Amino acid sequence: MASYILRRLLLIIPTLIGIMIVNFVLTQFVPGGPVEQAIAMVEGRGDAFEGIAGAREDSATPDFANDSVQSEYAGARGLPQDFIDQLEIDMGFARIVCADGYDGVPDLSDPACEKQKVGAFERFFDMMWRYMRLDFGESYFRSISVVDLVLEKMPVSITLGLWSTLIAYVISIPLGIRKAIRDGSRFDTWTSGLIIVAYAIPGFLFAIMLLVLFAGGSYWQIFPLRGLTSENFDQLSPIAKVLDYLWHITLPVAASTIASFATLTLLTKNSFLDEIRKQYVITAKAKGLKESRVLYGHVFRNAMLIVIAGFPSLFLGVFFGSSLIIETIFSLDGLGRLGFEAAVQRDYPIIFATLFFFGLVGLVVGILSDLMYVFVDPRIDFDKRAG
Repeated sequence: MASYILRRLLLIIPTLIGIMIVNFVLTQFVPGGPVEQAIAMVEGRGDAFEGIAGAREDSATPDFANDSVQSEYAGARGLPQDFIDQLEIDMGFARIVCADGYDGVPDLSDPACEKQKVGAFERFFDMMWRYMRLDFGESYFRSISVVDLVLEKMPVSITLGLWSTLIAYVISIPLGIRKAIRDGSRFDTWTSGLIIVAYAIPGFLFAIMLLVLFAGGSYWQIFPLRGLTSENFDQLSPIAKVLDYLWHITLPVAASTIASFATLTLLTKNSFLDEIRKQYVITAKAKGLKESRVLYGHVFRNAMLIVIAGFPSLFLGVFFGSSLIIETIFSLDGLGRLGFEAAVQRDYPIIFATLFFFGLVGLVVGILSDLMYVFVDPRIDFDKRAG
């Protein structure tokens, strides 16, 4: 097993590099880069998308001949070129290069120095070298390190992912087992109908429905509309803090659990049905063993192999998959909203650092899933399978 884990760990490096290359290349073709975004913010336009085509709402027919500054950036006509050059340098798209023998401080105002573009290949290799040293840089627009920003937002996403996954397992496993035992009964039929309906409802639609019904919409105001804690959270007693926290996460967790709950229930049922119909179960019953002994002493371990081993992957799916929509609807400041805002602002340090982190976590979770298989059933030997 040790050699298998070592091989998987070594494969993480080329896989992660491949993920970063693909995303970095795709990003180069997306219009409206971080420099354009910074220019748009300075000019009060909010974002760069209004200027991608070279036009502004207040100037349908721009006169470039009268612009005081000629720039490659659409919409940057009112800003001095020195400001734009400094933006490029600060964001790593350019550098200051001075003449040989220059012993002063590099400055674009000095005739001996000039701006030199930094190519995409160089920027990529520099970024990966920094990442290997766990240096993820600083956000372009927030003046805070990416690591500190991710750590600040992570508790919200972990809350949603962990609680949703645990609740899904607590409900789905007993329900799936009962459905397998009573396969074809009325209980199995109507619960299957409810599960299919739950699976068919999009998470964001279910979240909105919960808000309308229970958060002061057209019906009851039982739960808070937004946030993870109340404004007076720091003044509450320890027990009151726990209750306040649970009160706030009820609706977001319910909304993010719905899809995983349906999938996991059917997976558990089908897994148990597959095991119940095997020959060893028939033999055990023929020997006079009680049904409960056969079910929980023999069937359970084999049937739960795929269910338990999938815990890391399910948690990762809930953690990253539904966090954006749920966090946006319930006004939770987590990794989902952080990634969305970074993509809109073209905040490359956050985009690439989170991609690197999520990719690394996803690859490690794949290894953990294999280890879960071995933990649940020690008979599995990946070394022999690989051989």
